[in-house]
Amino acid sequence: MINNKVEFLKKQFPFLEKLIALTETNWFNPNVTSVKEALPYVGLTAEDVRDASARLERFAPFIANAFPETQSSNGLIESDVIDIANMKQALCANQTLDIPGRLMLKKDSHLPISGSIKARGGIYEVLTHAENLAIKSGLLNKTDDYQCLLNNSFKRFFSQYSITVGSTGNLGLSIGIISAKLGFSVTVHMSADARQWKKDRLRSLGVHVVEYNQDYGAAVCEARKQAENDASCYFIDDENSKTLFLGYSVAGERLKKQFDHLGIIVDQEQPLFVYLPCGVGGGPGGVAFGLKLAFGDHVHCIFAEPTHSPCMFLGVHTGLHDAISVQDIGIDNITDADGLAVGRASGFVGRAMERLIDGYCTISDESLYRYLGLLYKSENIALEPSALAGMHGLKAVVENSEYKTRMGLTEKVMENATHIVWATGGAMVPPEEMEKYLSQATI
Repeated sequence: MINNKVEFLKKQFPFLEKLIALTETNWFNPNVTSVKEALPYVGLTAEDVRDASARLERFAPFIANAFPETQSSNGLIESDVIDIANMKQALCANQTLDIPGRLMLKKDSHLPISGSIKARGGIYEVLTHAENLAIKSGLLNKTDDYQCLLNNSFKRFFSQYSITVGSTGNLGLSIGIISAKLGFSVTVHMSADARQWKKDRLRSLGVHVVEYNQDYGAAVCEARKQAENDASCYFIDDENSKTLFLGYSVAGERLKKQFDHLGIIVDQEQPLFVYLPCGVGGGPGGVAFGLKLAFGDHVHCIFAEPTHSPCMFLGVHTGLHDAISVQDIGIDNITDADGLAVGRASGFVGRAMERLIDGYCTISDESLYRYLGLLYKSENIALEPSALAGMHGLKAVVENSEYKTRMGLTEKVMENATHIVWATGGAMVPPEEMEKYLSQATI
């Protein structure tokens, strides 16, 4: 983008100055509206989410047998939500914040099979593709016991087909693990910032990993080309896939069940705030959609991105969505939060969810490591850097009086609020890698 175009945008959108300066900042969307008014723009419904949930139920017997770590949940891929009261105290002391309400952590960082939020969408899309192929061929009926998918006859059938995806790491892990288990030939195109241990893990499963010196966009482009040249190859489009989105969205109804079990009420006087790390947008967008269906207008979702990769913030704030990248305004898209190192946001998610996301914030790598250290010291929970981004959303909400006043979030209401930081990855990080992360943590 030529310089005069950038200058024109800066005059229209003052927040761009802070984004370009790599300053931690936040913006609360004045156009956020009700679920009822926004739903038509999403293009998906509660029935679509129920259909996704039913599909995961059908596959549960297969999952439970193929991945023993899921047997305790009867084959459902789900994570705990826990109180982190010690972290709340640490944040208050470290940042001189007064945090009202209850602070919790949603441990998608510890989801079974692939240890990240991508286990929700990535595995779901592969299962959907496998089911469609098997039903179309006459090998499977929806009324069957899906444990039959463990039979070698199904593996031989799926081996005729291939799957490809572009990834910064965690989506590739999820796609690779489940695809290899079913018998698909799978290729993961990985960007330069992807961690070596993730590439090594995939290769150990027989996954073909292609590496690039460029960022996420180049990996996705090459994956798409591979599928275009092979009729038997299925491309999983992290930027635009509604199937991925629906896989993530099931998290909403499941969190509601967890809250019911814990006796946590969400209503106008007891709101829920959810802080989600954001890369290309599919994971947080899908989760936020599910949360809005489950809790209505009483849940407030905030997206958090690295200062060097604020693609969703940029796309929604300017209204340009995927027509603008962070590189267009001179930002390098280089961050230790590898799962969030995306220069151009999903146009589908940005447009679908722009009326349902309350706000956006950016966080520096230094702050990510500070939160990493605080969480480990206070709660003995170790996450990868990108998974800590949501912690900064909490600070943004607490400190922004204009947003709270506009939304009718009085001091009394905030005292009754529940805050959830959505942890997105970390359980599969090798111990020696986690030690490196922790060595960079500052408190």
